[in-house]
Parts: sequence; structure tokens; C-alpha cells
Amino acid sequence: MKNDLPELGTLEALEALLREQRHAYLRAPYPSWETRAAHLKALRKVILDNRDALADAMNADFGNRAKEEVLLAEFLLIKEEIDAALKHGKRWMKAQRRSTSKWLLPARAAVVPQPLGVVGIIVPWNYPVLLAAGPLISALTAGNRAIIKMSELTPRTSALFEQLIGQTFARDHVAVVNGDAALAAAFSSQPFDHLLFTGSTKVGHEVMRAAAEHLTPVTLELGGKSPAIIGQHARFHNAVDNLVAGKTLNAGQTCVAPDYVLLPRGQEQAFIERARARMAKMYPDFAHNRDYTSIISERHFARLQRLADEAQAAGAQLHTLTGTAPDPASRRFPLTAVTQAPDQCALMQEEIFGPLLPIVPYDTLDDAIAWINTRPRPLALYLYADDAATVERVTLETIAGGMAVNETLMHLACESLPFGGVGASGMGAYHGYEGFVTFSKMKPVLTQARLNARGLVSPPYGKRVNALLKLMLRF
Repeated sequence: MKNDLPELGTLEALEALLREQRHAYLRAPYPSWETRAAHLKALRKVILDNRDALADAMNADFGNRAKEEVLLAEFLLIKEEIDAALKHGKRWMKAQRRSTSKWLLPARAAVVPQPLGVVGIIVPWNYPVLLAAGPLISALTAGNRAIIKMSELTPRTSALFEQLIGQTFARDHVAVVNGDAALAAAFSSQPFDHLLFTGSTKVGHEVMRAAAEHLTPVTLELGGKSPAIIGQHARFHNAVDNLVAGKTLNAGQTCVAPDYVLLPRGQEQAFIERARARMAKMYPDFAHNRDYTSIISERHFARLQRLADEAQAAGAQLHTLTGTAPDPASRRFPLTAVTQAPDQCALMQEEIFGPLLPIVPYDTLDDAIAWINTRPRPLALYLYADDAATVERVTLETIAGGMAVNETLMHLACESLPFGGVGASGMGAYHGYEGFVTFSKMKPVLTQARLNARGLVSPPYGKRVNALLKLMLRF
């Protein structure tokens, strides 16, 4: 069914679309599992059938982005998440029995998941298809309708995604909107039943303020400075190789990319030499290598150059790991290690979101943990260590949105784990069961039996009620 709504892209059309989706939700507030599964299968089919076209659009938007990287980092994860939702979603929908207080017996207690209604999803530019489809999978599994706002920085991908979703879903069920900055600002002020935003902490503040006007609940997937710790007895070469791979995926334009490395003092040069060898193996002939992603825009390229220049001017040492300088024409910014960066410089205070990698030496594990805990809570934390004591200490004594041990980024690829931040790196989560819960009202329901003790403690109060209260408070 196609609707007669005006063309999207204006505030008036967005408001009309939201009304239309809410009316559609009220007509069918609890879709069956068969309906939800059909929507998930339709989403999987349209994305996978058009993966080449979408990858080509991303390549054009970025200036260069390898199709293999897109398939690995976006489409494979989407497929795995939909497959998991299809496997488990029917069970997630079922009412959950809960225990009942002895004084309420023979009542029965349960939690009943219900769709919230219409959810809004604000998508960033760095993984445009993954970060649109991921929240949508959770929303559809929970039985919701959705409006998705794509990024203006990936116009080709955003336009194609809007077209494909429009061909697959009725616009009163799932719709994509594209527009200018004014529309983007207005989107988060709409009275959605839930709003999920992925982006910077700075913009996250603005989104939360706008959503507060309608008390719209929000999930904020933000960023921050995600640390990586190399333990005293880590498998050093494995740690460096793994970090280089994680940091260079999408040229570091990843919210959970390692932002800086904490390693035992004295190992800085060994790290740089190993990282340089790893870069030569992964990206030979770097200046012409098509596997390395370009920076998304001239503005973001200039921001990275500014961070590097300011740190260098403040006394930091820059170690280019490819033998080539950043190229503004192609927006290719090589992985660059940074040592001796002053803590007060912007490089050490702002989320880098690119291929600059500060190296921070530490003397003891206590020092490394303290360094992390005196800073805003990060979206991810990576630890390279094999001894159980180190793993346990870092796991229990630090707080981050997520953590991986002897791995980088891949906790995000595990569809059964929730993905979300904490503190300045965000709130709430999606993926897997937690995503289903995020987009559901987990309604508590108490069902009382015909014969019950309610009348025994009702007014008028007197000796009988006082005697019962003494008994109840004793046991």
C-alpha cells in the first residue's frame, strides 16, 4: 500500500508522515510474529540484492571506499543481525512470567512486550547503511513503525537508500527522509515514541534537548576517546597488528575505533616499527592503494590536519606509518602515530575520528586504569592481555560502553551483545534482545484470581487488620 503523502524533504511533510504512521500504528498496534518476520525478510532481501549499488554509492560519497570493506563492515553485520532476529524474535515477544509476592497469591505476574509505536532513527555518515538498518532491525522486530533521517554528507547513499526502502515498505510503515540541516534539526523535535541518534557527543546534547520538549525517550549512540591497553605481558605483535587493522578500518572514521593506546613505557618505538611493517603489508603502495578509505569531506580532512599540527606545535612527535604525507586532493590521510602529545592539546581531548593514534606510556596497570577513569567514559575499551588477573581488573575497575579482549571492534559484530554507550559516550543500547527491549514497552501485568485476600486488609481498619499486619511484617 502506497500513501498519498507529500514528497518528503520538508518539515510539513515530516509532520504529516509522523501522523500517518501513528494512525497506522493505532489501527494495528500489535503485529503478529509472521508480519514482523516478513518485514525483516523484506529488509534483508532489498539490502543484499542491492549491495553492489549501495557500495558503489558509498565509494562515490567517500571519494574512495573499498567494496570489500563495505561488504564486511556493513552488509555482513546486517545479514547476521536479521538472521538472529528471525531466530529469536518470536521467543522475545512472549510474555515473561515473574514471581509473585506471597501476600499477593494466587495472583499471576508477567511482563508483556508491546511495540512503542513510531520511532525515529537519525543516521550518521560513517556507516550509513549499517547504522540505518541496525536500529531498524530492532524496531521492526519489536513491531514498530519507523522514520529514518539519513546524513547529508552521503547524498548518493542516502538517496538510494530512500528509494530502496520506498520500494519495499509502505510509507506509513517505514520511510526515509532526506533534507537540509533545518530538517535534520527539526527531526529530533518531533513527538516520536522513541528516538535513536548516532553521532557526536556535541550533537547528542542538542538532540536530547530537542527531544525533551515532548519527553521523547532517547537512545544516544555517541563516541568519545576509546582507549586500548596493551598489557605488560601481552602478545605484543598480535596486539599491534590487531590495533592497526581496527584503527584503519574506514580510515578510523568509526565510533568504536581505538582513539589512543596505553602501553608499557619503553615500548613506544617497538610499537611504531611493528605498526609501520603492518601498514606496509596491509596497504602496499599506499598512495595508490584502493583498499584504504578516504576521509569523508574536506572539512573533516582539515580537522584532522589541525589536530596533528596543533599537537606537533605543542611538542608532540608525529610518526607517519606509510612514508607518505596526507593528501588533501584525494583526502587520503595515512595512519600516524603520535608520541609525547601534551594532555591539554585538542588531540588528547577531542574524539579523533580518523587515523591519528596517540601513544601514551604507563608504568603500572594502576596508572593505566587511573588514566582511563579520570576521563569521560568511553564507548569502547580494548585490552590486550592473556593473564586472568589483568583481564579481571580492567573489566571490573573501568566502565565503558563495551569491551573487547585481544580484539578490536569485533564486539560490535556479535549480534547477541548490546551496543551502547555510558555517560558522555551515550545512553541506552540496541542489537539483539536489548534492542528489542529498547523499542518495546515492557508492560508489567498483574492478574488477580477471583478468590484473593484483598478484602482482608481493606478499611475499616481495626484489630483484624492490625493482627494481619503484624503477621505480614514478621514473615
